[in-house]
Amino acid sequence: MNKYETLGCLGSGSYGTVLKCRHRDTGRSVAVKKLLEEDETVRKIVEREIRLLKQLRHENLVNLLEVWKRKRRWYLVFEFVDRTVLDELEQFPSGLDPLRVRKHLYQILRAVSFCHQHNIIHRDVKPENVLVSQLGVVKLCDFGFARTMAAASGEVYTDYVATRWYRAPELLVGDTRYGKAVDVWAVGCLFFEMLTGDPLFPGDSDIDQLHLVISCFGHLTPRHREVFYRNPVFMGVCLPEPAERNPLESRSLRLSGLVLDLAQRCLQMDPDKRSQCADLLLHPYFTRDRFHLRVNDLRFMFFSLNYIIFLRLLFYCVVNYSDLYKFLFFFLNVFP
Repeated sequence: MNKYETLGCLGSGSYGTVLKCRHRDTGRSVAVKKLLEEDETVRKIVEREIRLLKQLRHENLVNLLEVWKRKRRWYLVFEFVDRTVLDELEQFPSGLDPLRVRKHLYQILRAVSFCHQHNIIHRDVKPENVLVSQLGVVKLCDFGFARTMAAASGEVYTDYVATRWYRAPELLVGDTRYGKAVDVWAVGCLFFEMLTGDPLFPGDSDIDQLHLVISCFGHLTPRHREVFYRNPVFMGVCLPEPAERNPLESRSLRLSGLVLDLAQRCLQMDPDKRSQCADLLLHPYFTRDRFHLRVNDLRFMFFSLNYIIFLRLLFYCVVNYSDLYKFLFFFLNVFP
């Protein structure tokens, strides 16, 4: 840590602390995640996050810049991004403006779709894990619960992953055979929360969470009902049977038909019926006014501008091979 100056604490969690730091030589701000390897669980989480982030490079995924371990403490250095979607929701408690939601959601779907194309599920999509830069670039972060899906079908995974409010029905009942659809459900919950400012299903327990989900969308699938009653965690407990339905369309009368349609495509009780992220990117919510084309044009212009800046700085500033090496390292991290 000698080459970094600590500027403050960005947050802390079960496994470590995130600090805002500044590189003493370049002046670049970074986020340094410090994790103490207390047991095998922490070691697996850290090594998995490192492995996956080295494998995944995308403009809507947070960039891992550097890693080292000293004694039993890990240090993961990430690009610093100004705020999270949670910060924005706290600033705008009635929800974000519709254009901002559309821009955020499009980039979130691009990030999750890229992970899914590489057979990786994130398993913890939520407001605090979506970073937003000053230019409005979204970065999905925190891959501690992410994992590569097995090539063989029927692989068993742990069911205790996503934060409860964003946990799909199959996770709530304890199903250990699930897939990419758990991320799609979480995106749907996040989408609704960005629009309204309120969590869609703010359950106090897994049973309460199931009650909220069932009251909105109706009964679980037969398989999930069976999994629930076989789960020893729920021994002697009955599935909630809400007296009244509280459908999605009644939650906010100001939401358009396109918005509700996209949300419902994410929030199907049957995971096999949920849309894939690649298909959601082509939903009329994004394509009706060529929004998706404008966003992609802006991305192209932005990265073309970065390339021009790079060439000009290279021509005017680089005077020897040592400087060239340092400059290339800096540029590739700033404009990945």
